[in-house]
Amino acid sequence: MKKIKIESEFEAYDDLKDLPQDIQDLMRAAFEARDAAYAPYSKFHVGAAIQLESGIVVKGSNQENAAYPSGLCAERTAIYYAGANYTDQKIKAIAISAKAQNKETLTPIAPCGACRQAIAEYEVKQGQSIAIYFMGERGSVFKSDSLSNLLPFIFTQEYL
Repeated sequence: MKKIKIESEFEAYDDLKDLPQDIQDLMRAAFEARDAAYAPYSKFHVGAAIQLESGIVVKGSNQENAAYPSGLCAERTAIYYAGANYTDQKIKAIAISAKAQNKETLTPIAPCGACRQAIAEYEVKQGQSIAIYFMGERGSVFKSDSLSNLLPFIFTQEYL
């Protein structure tokens, strides 16, 4: 037996204003999406904004349903919309923001496992990493240069 150590590296920004202007704007689009979330059950609102290589921004928010797990997360809502409507566009970056109704959310909130796998699929499909920026409702912002930092053993078509 041997042990394998896997490390991830992220950039951490103290505040939104420390990011490049285009990423600040992308995160503000994620705020708008977050505020439009339909989350009457969890009361946890998530917004995602995707920047395509053309500069187009696509937004998505979590959409819940009384028949769990029929809802869909913000990241997948946005990435599937982009994939369906901009088939020839590569995704440059994703900004994600989350806010709980019952308490202040100051910790950066990373995508869930299902969303990580969906983002991984698009990185593989386009043959290019996607920068992922994530935060709570305010405060620190984390940046991952690639989904592989968040999900080092991605499942790809190579296994099929």
